[in-house]
Amino acid sequence: MNVQGITQTSQYLTFKLDNEIYAMDITIVHEVLDTIHITKVPQMPDFMRGVINLRGVVVPVVDLRLKFGLEKATSLKQTCIVIIEIVLDGEETILGILVDSVQEVISLEPEQIDPPPRIGTRLKTEFIKGMGKKDNEFIIILKTTKVFSTQELAIIQTADDMPMPETPEGTNAKEENDE
Repeated sequence: MNVQGITQTSQYLTFKLDNEIYAMDITIVHEVLDTIHITKVPQMPDFMRGVINLRGVVVPVVDLRLKFGLEKATSLKQTCIVIIEIVLDGEETILGILVDSVQEVISLEPEQIDPPPRIGTRLKTEFIKGMGKKDNEFIIILKTTKVFSTQELAIIQTADDMPMPETPEGTNAKEENDE
């Protein structure tokens, strides 16, 4: 039984959280970064780790483990930040998502994707686009636009008004670019 709306082969970036494999549509992924310094922002929800300076742009970073109710990662050896672009109320939002490790880009045929289960997962199924199957493993394919509520994304969007985090040299990256 295929997922309604998935009629062609699609590519997904796979990543791990805890011991589970998750995936998101590759078309929204801009890049994958090794973990870099994240500037903490006061009075943000726990899952909002802070902001990073990405070539002069303030990018909010969300810890997907905390967003999904998992324990905070104890080891950061393979932790990565996946930079994605999603559309909220017609406006593009760039967001960093902290994940345990990035696996690979995979292609899945429509017949390799089943609808989300009604029970038995740690996530609300509204976040799940489908359950991919590859090499006898399940891959939880996320509906990225449903992972965050409109209110949460509004909080994240306020990070655009934050001052530019300083670079390791101690200067403001935006100021460096203006010279």
